[in-house]
Amino acid sequence: MITCFIRYEIDPFKVEAFDHYARNWGEAIPRCGADLIGYFAPHEGSATTAYGVYSVADLAAYEAYRARLRDDPLGRDNFAFAQAERFIRREDRIFLRLVLGQ
Repeated sequence: MITCFIRYEIDPFKVEAFDHYARNWGEAIPRCGADLIGYFAPHEGSATTAYGVYSVADLAAYEAYRARLRDDPLGRDNFAFAQAERFIRREDRIFLRLVLGQ
C-alpha cells in the first residue's frame, strides 16, 4: 500500500472554493478506486496550506485510478472548477509507504 500526500498552496481568500473542491473529491476519489483518507483545509496557522491524502495498492493501481478519475464526470468537472476559480496556486504530490502504524 502506498499513500499519496498532496500539498496544496491555496489562495487564502478562496478557502471556501477549496472546501467545495475537496467535497467533490470526497465523492469521486473512492468511486474511482482509491481509499480516501481525507482533505484538510487551513484552520489556524498557515492560511495557504491544505492537504489531500489517499491510498492505493501500488503505482499500477494509481495509474488505473487516475485513468478512471479522468473519465469520471465529477472528476472532470472538479478539475475544470479548480482551473476556472484559480484557488490552487501550487500542488505537490509525494508517495509514501507506511513503516509503522495501522
